[in-house]
Amino acid sequence: MTLVTAGVVVLDCAEPEKLAAFYMELLEAEETETTVNRIEIRGAGGTRMEFRLDANMTVPSWSRAENSFQVHLDFRVTDLDEAERRVVGLGGRSLETKDAGTPFEERGYSDPAGHSFTLRQVTPTAPEQR
Repeated sequence: MTLVTAGVVVLDCAEPEKLAAFYMELLEAEETETTVNRIEIRGAGGTRMEFRLDANMTVPSWSRAENSFQVHLDFRVTDLDEAERRVVGLGGRSLETKDAGTPFEERGYSDPAGHSFTLRQVTPTAPEQR
């Protein structure tokens, strides 16, 4: 018997419904469970997230040196410019970031509640099957 099952990323926020709606659109997700304090979604690619009510939540700040060990989300995309337009159109905002020094092109953003995340462009390794 497995003691620990698959985990889920939980973001604390003052308005779970609004934040869940942002990520549902971004990830083409569906709502899978709702309680008084939480909303869970599952993205088309299998990503699971929950949004937990925290009326006293402090908006994270990134990328300041004193917050350098803060957790952030990382989403892989095949078209970085199109994904950026989607994020901004849904209410996210671009964060000023320095070159990450990796072979991947990536850009930093924050969601409407201030949580930081990265969109990282990856090139498919296998040809598209039709």
